[in-house]
Amino acid sequence: MLELAADLLPRLRAGERIAVVTVTRVSRSAPRGAGASMAVTEGGEVIGSISGGCVESDAVLLAVQALATGRGATARFGFSDADAHAAGLACGGAIDVIAYSLSLSDAFAVDALEAVLRDEPVAVGLVISAEPLDGAGGSASLGRLVPVTVDGLQGGILTLSHQPRPRLVVLGAGDYAAALCRAAAVGGFAVTVCDAWGLLVTPERFPDADDLVIAPPDAYLREVSTRLDPRTAICVLTHDERQDVPALREALRLPVAFVGALGARRTVARRAQLLREQGVTDDELARLHSPLGLDLGAETPEETAISILAEIVAARRSGTGAPLRDLATPIHSTLPPAAHAPESGSCSVADSNRQEA
Repeated sequence: MLELAADLLPRLRAGERIAVVTVTRVSRSAPRGAGASMAVTEGGEVIGSISGGCVESDAVLLAVQALATGRGATARFGFSDADAHAAGLACGGAIDVIAYSLSLSDAFAVDALEAVLRDEPVAVGLVISAEPLDGAGGSASLGRLVPVTVDGLQGGILTLSHQPRPRLVVLGAGDYAAALCRAAAVGGFAVTVCDAWGLLVTPERFPDADDLVIAPPDAYLREVSTRLDPRTAICVLTHDERQDVPALREALRLPVAFVGALGARRTVARRAQLLREQGVTDDELARLHSPLGLDLGAETPEETAISILAEIVAARRSGTGAPLRDLATPIHSTLPPAAHAPESGSCSVADSNRQEA
């Protein structure tokens, strides 16, 4: 639900009622995991997806029911390998879902959606199995959004959470940096571009950047060192050892998730020697992803950007980077991003109703 904030809020503010269908449990394989949501407006507009198209028609009917009654409703789509295709789940799994209605009067939900748009940390509880509240003599409404710290609430609560976008710091403002900025912004990163040349660091060249900084890259890293968290990725694309060596010296000593640098293998070897001469240890150098990117045979800046972003994502999600057809492991990892808090749309369940591997 939280991942739909940008679409839901304008409609709620306009006074439109909306029904949301959220996946509460995944058995075996399914296109999207627990916490994934889609919405249906009073006007019949469908927003988002819970299965990539497999069961959306059934989900729409469930949402319409929730809009008509104002009450939460649950369902299961897909049951077995034998009838999964007929049920709509071509991957052979099953999903449990809950449909519930939202309106502008749902102040708690609206506040949570507004916090998501401000890119602030958010966590809300979605009641998926209403049971009596301790000492209250009443029941929690199915489909109600509640604070996850509420005392005495019993039964199943799906925790939906959003964390601020992970940060990507691009040092250097050439064509490769511009392509990486575009790709990373689409991929959900908050991108900062820094270069000492003001003529290159412009909104026209980097319309998707969240921040544009004109400064020597190493000086910028020293300035923001206390504001970079363990989800941050840093990519050095300056193509100038006078800038990239001091920048990498600073970056490799920061508690960030990923440090990478473009360069041919001879450049990488020379740069490593220069870094050692400046006191960078072998353990620090072992953190450096260089040459940067996965082997995609990339040639253009755009293809190279995809290669770089793929390596960053693989490192964050503990992926192998190998073709899925060559692996026998589950397609969708059940592990959280390495060293990261949950992303928007991630969830946990406060009872035994957990996602199966």
